[in-house]
Order: sequence, then C-alpha cells, then structure tokens
Amino acid sequence: MRAHKYVRAANRPQSISECRARCSSLSTRTQRNATYERATLKPLPRISISTNMSDAAHGQVEDNPKILSGPVLTNSPNAVLSKTLLGRYNDLPLPADRILATYIWIDGTGEHLRSKDRTLTFIPKRPSDLPDWNFDGSSTGQADGHNSDTFLVPRAIYKDPFRRGNHILVMCDTFTYNMKPTESNHRVKCEEAYNECKDEEPWFGIEQEYILLDSDLRPFGWPPGGCPPPQGPYYCGVGANKVFARDLVEAHYRCCLYAGVPIAGTNAEVMPSQWEFQVGPSVGVGAGDDLWIARYILHRLAEEYGVIVTFDPKPVQGWNGSGAHTNFSTKKMRGPDGIIEIEKAIDKLSKVHMKHIKVYDPRGGKDNERRLTGLHETASINDFSAGVANRGSSIRIPRLVAQDRCGYFEDRRPASNCDPYAVVNALMRTCILNE
Repeated sequence: MRAHKYVRAANRPQSISECRARCSSLSTRTQRNATYERATLKPLPRISISTNMSDAAHGQVEDNPKILSGPVLTNSPNAVLSKTLLGRYNDLPLPADRILATYIWIDGTGEHLRSKDRTLTFIPKRPSDLPDWNFDGSSTGQADGHNSDTFLVPRAIYKDPFRRGNHILVMCDTFTYNMKPTESNHRVKCEEAYNECKDEEPWFGIEQEYILLDSDLRPFGWPPGGCPPPQGPYYCGVGANKVFARDLVEAHYRCCLYAGVPIAGTNAEVMPSQWEFQVGPSVGVGAGDDLWIARYILHRLAEEYGVIVTFDPKPVQGWNGSGAHTNFSTKKMRGPDGIIEIEKAIDKLSKVHMKHIKVYDPRGGKDNERRLTGLHETASINDFSAGVANRGSSIRIPRLVAQDRCGYFEDRRPASNCDPYAVVNALMRTCILNE
C-alpha cells in the first residue's frame, strides 16, 4: 500500500485560465439509461460544466472557501427523505429464526451491481449452505426476454452493516439458464486460476479510487458554473475548503470493517470530491469478493446521503483520473531476495501488456484510453514501463521494497471501474501460471 503521493508540477494547471479551460471539458459517463435495448445499456450524453466566469469571479472561488461547498443535492430525492423515520421500524422484534440475506451480483455492464433480499430460516455458516436463486436477466443485460431466468450462486458471506444482527450480505456470481457463466462473470476463471496456484499464496491489495457527484452529475461540492482552484491542496487534505463528504467516507470505513471486508485505509485524493480506500491484503479470488462488497456498501451509503458514486476512470479532463492500483505478491516475492521473483514477474508482464490492458476496464481498454495518457501520474496506455517509486510507470516497485529486496509490486494500469476478478485472474495467470 502506498504511503504518499506526489503531483508532478508539469501536470498542474499553472493559472486560473488554464484551470478554467481544463474544467470546460468535464464529462460524466457513469449515469446510464435504465432502459435496456437488446440487453445493452444506452449511455446518457455527456455533460459539461459551463465556465463563463470572469477572472475576478473565479478569484472569488479561490478566496472564499464557502463557495466551494455551495448548495448541492437540491434535486436529489434521497437527500430530502427523512433519515430518522426508518429508525422507528428497525427496532421491531423479528422472529429469532428469520435471517435477511441480501444477494448481490454484477450486472451485464460488468461494472454495476444489483441486489435483492430474501428471508432465511437458518444462520448459514458457509456460502454452500445458502440456496441458489434467480432473477430476470433481461432487465440486467444478461439474458433475452424469452428466456430470462438467470441464476445466482452464493460465493461469499459478509455481515450486514445496515441491518446488523445475524443478517448477511451475499456476493454471488451469475449463470445462464443452462448454468454457463454469464459474459460478465469473470469470477469462475479467476477461481480456477487461484486453485491452480494457491500454494504460491498470491496476495492482493487494491487501491480503489472514486469520485462523488451531486444529483446534477457534477463533482460534489464544486462551485456552480466553474471549478475549484487547481489541484494541489486536496490530496490527504484537511479543512472544509479542501475535502467534502468525509462523514460518508468514515461511515464506509466502519461499515466495511464491521462487514468483514479487510479495508486497510482511506484518504482524500488529488481532485476535490475524489477519495480512495484500500482493500487487502486479500488472498486470490477473495480479493474480488472483498472489493465488490466494499463497492456495494459505498453505493448503499451514498444512497442515504443523496450523492452518486462514480468509478469512471476519467470523468473530468485536466485533473487526475481514478484507478484501481493493484498491489501483488507471492510467497517467493515476500521471501529473502524476493526482488528476483518480482523482476521476473515484471518481465512477463512486459510481454503481454496489451493483453492486460484489454481486461483492466470493462470496455476492453477504451475507458483507460482517457486515463492512461502519460500525464497525471499515469503511463501511456501504449507503452509498458516499470520503475522504483515511479508513479508515472505501468509498474511501480515501492522504494522500501527495493531497499529490502523483497515484498510486492504495484500494477498501476487497472481502471477504477475494472472488474477485480478479471485483474486478479490476469495477474495470477501471467505471473504464476506462465500463460
């Protein structure tokens, strides 16, 4: 896990006018039409921030921190709902033999989650105790309407931080009517790879970056019609004019720990309303389970606060994008002179760079094209590179790892909206199974 981050001066906007120009290209791709057409989502058109502000007016944004946290969420239905009414019913006594289970799965987009609840009459000890279930796959982009039943198979159980008690969250994978994995089910191959190399004890730590949006799909807390001062003071910042929605982030941290997700830390990121949490170390396919459940918990909490979470890797041009930097090690890498094994793995990765790029976002690399530009702490999507403490490379070897000659490396290429099952699968197959 990284201890700090720097922003290269060459990538910072150098003036108010440059900042304003960069903000003019703000675009958001994460809010998508709920109507499916032949099991395919239709994206909403991108939106842009208007920056017709005089330099004097923009200067007021810099000088007056209250402007940065101006009125937001005025159009959010969730924000205006009373958050106390449900408390009148949460303490209703439930039968002792009734457990509420939330089944969670990845839909046909490969990046969004769905869920539904069922009542159990027992407390499950392991996923195999739970019954399989089904859903209407024609409404999630995973089946045709004339044969829409799609199956849910429980794979991992977590404690429910919303209902608490014995109630549970259940991470599932999805299968078609004839029990073949759906196109968005990458867990099956990931588990197969892990079963072949589990003796190597592959550990993963994933740094999940995300951005909060208001109901108008603008970054949460950004001034109407413009953008905040240039990036610099926001990373790990403190103060009402530097960070927004810390209470949501704190709630997420605690909920993950309660649920059993091995969340390792969190911090404010380089762009205002951009945050990061780290999950791990997790072993093998479990890293995918842990991250997806952490994402689900974040979305659920954001519902209550009336904000939107986007994992789009580059919603705002001119500012740092969002990634899911993946830290990876094996037992040999963590042992004496493990740096030799790390260098071997990096050499293998260099030979299949584009193969990995294609699975590091849900659109075959198209999302990462906007992010991996060689700017804003990224390497070019077309070139593979590696370096010690270099956040502008594809693969970073932490300084302490180089000094200790053992540990792990960080793959900085996965996009924030990646499927962690696909990322974990690719790393295990390339670095351990030599595929």
